[in-house]
Amino acid sequence: MVERKSDDQLTEILKAASDPTRRALLTLLVQQGPMRVTDLAGHFDTSLNSVSKHIKVLERAGLVLRRTEWREHIIEVQMEPLRLIDSWFADLRSIWSMRLEALDGILTEETAK
Repeated sequence: MVERKSDDQLTEILKAASDPTRRALLTLLVQQGPMRVTDLAGHFDTSLNSVSKHIKVLERAGLVLRRTEWREHIIEVQMEPLRLIDSWFADLRSIWSMRLEALDGILTEETAK
C-alpha cells in the first residue's frame, strides 16, 4: 500500500495534470526542454498571468522547477514525481493481472468439466 505522504503527493500530481493546459505545458517542456515563462505563454491563446498561474500549480505538485536568470524565469520539467504515477499504475496492473489469472483458472476449470 502507498504511504500517506506519497498518497498526498500523488493526489497533487494528478490534480495538477488534470487540466489540459497544464498537460500541454508539461508536454511542451518535455519536448523542447527548459523555457522562459514568456516563451511558454506564447504557445497559448491566454494571458501571461494565466499561464503563470498554471505553472505555479505545476510547481506545487513538484512537476516543474523554476529558476531565475537575471529577470527571466526559466521553467524546467521534473520527471521524478511521475514515478509515483508509474508505481500506482503498476499496483493497479498487478491487481488486475491477479484477477484475470483467477478468472482464467475458473474458466479453465469450467471448460474441463
